[in-house]
Amino acid sequence: MNHFKSISAALACSVAAIGTMVHAQDAELVVFDWAGYEDPEFYTAYTETHGEGPTFAFFGDEEEAFQKLRSGFKADLAHPCSQSVPKWIEAGLIAPLDTSRIDRWDEIDPNFREIEAFKKDGEYYFVPIDWGNTATTYNTELLSEEDVASLQAFADPKHAGRISIGDNVDDAYALGFLATGVKDWTTATDEQFKAASDFLRKVHPNVRTYWSDGATLAQLMQSGEVYLSWAWNETFSTMSYEGFPIAMKRDTAEGSSSWVCGYTKMAEGPGSEDKVYDFINAWLEPKTAEYIVNAWGYGHSNAEALSGMSAEDLAAVGLETSDSLRDGTLWQAPVPSELREKMIAEFELIKAGF
Repeated sequence: MNHFKSISAALACSVAAIGTMVHAQDAELVVFDWAGYEDPEFYTAYTETHGEGPTFAFFGDEEEAFQKLRSGFKADLAHPCSQSVPKWIEAGLIAPLDTSRIDRWDEIDPNFREIEAFKKDGEYYFVPIDWGNTATTYNTELLSEEDVASLQAFADPKHAGRISIGDNVDDAYALGFLATGVKDWTTATDEQFKAASDFLRKVHPNVRTYWSDGATLAQLMQSGEVYLSWAWNETFSTMSYEGFPIAMKRDTAEGSSSWVCGYTKMAEGPGSEDKVYDFINAWLEPKTAEYIVNAWGYGHSNAEALSGMSAEDLAAVGLETSDSLRDGTLWQAPVPSELREKMIAEFELIKAGF
């Protein structure tokens, strides 16, 4: 995990240049991605075959990516998360996959691979790749476990100016729904949506900043400016490795959230289709699975590769599981399009103070 000591500054530069070609190599493959995923350890087999990595462009959140692609930006692959995939399919942005060209397709965890929202007319449109949790993460020198036993801590006025949640509609509403007693947001009623939104409005005055990437959040928590966050595994994994007093509490009274992201083949990608599949295949290699767990603290969709890792290794980065943790998890499954559009619009109002 010492790899993070050298990429934090690079991540900050990448985020500053979001939406631009900041990492240009192979012009025959353009990957539209989250900042940080240009890490060459994720696709070593691709580089070994082609002599260089692909060209990367970056987005800050999936709605921004969606709008940029709709306005004509061209890429060959993109990296959305589960909630966005149905919207991207219906908008015609992504093309069906030829799964016969994905060497380890059968090794992908079927709990991710076979989600119906990722298919249309019997064809697959999404390769699940990375997964993880969003959960209460806190400075153990400034807060006790009792202080964060409930998600209601995020709305407690005594923490004003000392918390951070992601500038990400899905993670934000996962917090809002969980805090108001909803574990399955796919069937949320208008009343439940309002309750989740009201909770996020209570949280807003306490927010020092809405973080946009793990490196920025780590800096805020290292300085002590922020001591309580709603964060991904990356923050706990990298900060604990570097010796900072940090803990991730997934078993709050209301629980935590989980998600899966992956790659989609763009419908009008101008580059090489062969290289699209070479890149996907490189990501599904067992050595990539081992790397993302050990260096980033995220899970990998290759179930065979993950099964070879010890429970202790998974627990060390916050990926342990149990019946009680699963029961307390809001899975960020795709929601009905009408609800998602309401979430997007309402979150912008909340961040603006309305």
